[in-house]
Amino acid sequence: MKDVLLKYIPERAVDPCFELIREFSVHLKIVNERFTRHGDYRRLPNGQHMITVNASSNKYRFFITLIHEIAHLVAFEKYGRQIKPHGIEWKRTFQHLMIPFIRPEIFPSELLPLIARHFKNPKASSSTDANLAIALNAYDTAQHKEKSYVFELPFGSVFRIYNGKVFKKGTKRRKRFECMELASGRVYLFQPNAEVELIND
Repeated sequence: MKDVLLKYIPERAVDPCFELIREFSVHLKIVNERFTRHGDYRRLPNGQHMITVNASSNKYRFFITLIHEIAHLVAFEKYGRQIKPHGIEWKRTFQHLMIPFIRPEIFPSELLPLIARHFKNPKASSSTDANLAIALNAYDTAQHKEKSYVFELPFGSVFRIYNGKVFKKGTKRRKRFECMELASGRVYLFQPNAEVELIND
């Protein structure tokens, strides 16, 4: 297991992370990238704890996702299954598990202040923290770097998302952008850091 972890998370995080996996009897499954989620946790009928995380060359995103899912397991075991999945119990658990790892031996110096800020009030997904998500993307493969962010595109730009649907960028509503799907005319809200393929501007 340590050899597998070494491939996906920062080297100095491997031993303490392995201890968490062992302590909570986690069955870790690494799967092909899913666009709708980075990872998930579920308790199997036999009582085993199953955590799946998307395979990724970005060790920092993978690691944050893994601790995020372990926090679900720990929070449910400690507080019961009635708690909200991303409620205050999970937030506190995620903070408690993550804080020992927020140090320069594990994360690059440019990520540390963004991660520290994020964990003052962790979100349901690191992707919804635009500043952290963009900073993490700098450690993605070249394939990801060829994408554009919605916030970067000029008003009226036409772009394609992962499932092939095509949209036209509209105005900003508070934190997100209204974008119209060209095929249906329906308007959807996009996070500013959503990665898309620019077709024309």
